[in-house]
Amino acid sequence: MVNRLGADRLVTIFGGSGFVGRHLVNKLAERGWRVRVAVRDVEAAKFLKPLGDLGQISVVAADLLKDESVLRAVTGADAVVNLVGILHESGKATFDAIHAEGAGRIARAAQSAGVKTLVHMSALGADRASPAAYARSKAEGEEQVRAAFPTAVIMRPSVIFGPEDGFYNRFAGMARLFPVLPYFASDAPALRRDKGGMPTLDIFGAGGPQFQPVYVGDVAEAFVKALEDPQLAGKTFELGGPQVLTLRDVMKQVSHETRRNRPVVPVPMWVARLQAAFLQFLPNPPLTPDQVRLMERPNVVSGDFPGLADLGIQPEPAEAILPQYMDRFRPMHRQIRRLGRRGI
Repeated sequence: MVNRLGADRLVTIFGGSGFVGRHLVNKLAERGWRVRVAVRDVEAAKFLKPLGDLGQISVVAADLLKDESVLRAVTGADAVVNLVGILHESGKATFDAIHAEGAGRIARAAQSAGVKTLVHMSALGADRASPAAYARSKAEGEEQVRAAFPTAVIMRPSVIFGPEDGFYNRFAGMARLFPVLPYFASDAPALRRDKGGMPTLDIFGAGGPQFQPVYVGDVAEAFVKALEDPQLAGKTFELGGPQVLTLRDVMKQVSHETRRNRPVVPVPMWVARLQAAFLQFLPNPPLTPDQVRLMERPNVVSGDFPGLADLGIQPEPAEAILPQYMDRFRPMHRQIRRLGRRGI
């Protein structure tokens, strides 16, 4: 039986057409919420409307850089969720404009409109002292949200994975194209001395950057709980999966799940910096200097804040979910689909 605690309540979701947004919209619609999705491109977000009953999900235009546009989007809402985030800067869409000023603008508008609940998505590693502009802007965004809406619930997820992610899917695409899967390492390859004092070549090092990948369904469920439980008001949560993985671990998972059996090899971090220096100028860069700086710090929960367990959520491990969407990268996938269409 569907729990309809949100029946007749209206939530405005900024960034609701994105990766996390589509999962959250679906969950809230199932629970009876009326959902207003605030996005830049209304036409591109209309795919969300069939997730609910007739009229349950609406899509409205909103410009995060304009006060009046944001205020219109939140007026009349019982709750507001901010999921908007960018991985690289482009034109007016800078980290400060989106993560800091945009987050503050939503919080101020929500407070002005009398919204009861605000849930804001930040990120693990949000830190004013971070070498990465992304993490600094996330920290400033949290500060602006807290200043304008003190009872806001702040969520800090690690890398989020799921069927539409830009993490495992990107590496799986690499496995299909390249003979090896590289991971960036600051400590390998390197010459070291064994216990007997003899020099030995360390090929793999510690495995590169650390992550705590968290399933998108678990993240969406955390947001639902924050919207429906008033006792969570004013809290900050760190959302991490059940395992801490190095980038080498991730690449090995990809190699296994795609059935490509690619060798996983280390690449010095200075190579990442060099690549990023050129790739940053592409329209949709796969790597930027700021992302390299972000990788140089572990992206794992600190333990200083409550997490999924405190929300009553048992996090899904990556190995339980990856087979559901990695199969399309396997060598025989296309042939199997062709045979299925032919009825063989």
